[in-house]
Amino acid sequence: MKVEIYGRESIEKHLQENCSDNMAIISFYDPPSKRNKDFVQPINYSIKTGRVFQIAIDDIDLSDLDEYEFTYDTFFSEADELAEFIYTVKADGLDLICQCEYGQSRSAACAAAILEHFYQTGISIFTDYRYYPNRLVYHKTFEALEAYKRDSK
Repeated sequence: MKVEIYGRESIEKHLQENCSDNMAIISFYDPPSKRNKDFVQPINYSIKTGRVFQIAIDDIDLSDLDEYEFTYDTFFSEADELAEFIYTVKADGLDLICQCEYGQSRSAACAAAILEHFYQTGISIFTDYRYYPNRLVYHKTFEALEAYKRDSK
């Protein structure tokens, strides 16, 4: 399974130019909130693929959880469903695109967790200067993937 990382601008261009039928997409976007006055609608992927997992989640750090009224356990509650989606995508032989607004934090963290879980190469994302993986998203995704693998046995 090939895993790629895109921001909004680059994925919109990619979808217009050359988009494979052999792909699924994980799309992170900022949820509407009092803090997010400039809410931008998530990308509509329906004309390119039906295999999309969209997640409205803030790009925050562990130290911000209280401010956003989350705990570690309540943040990113979709992680278990995401793990199931990822395993299904892999079983179906599809490539995976991880996308967020800038293609640097949430999507990079998700890609790193997937690469680490399946291929033990997630560090390649953390050492790439283009990315700033969100550690919360990384850990929640990785933990969900590990739990899914353990529970599927």
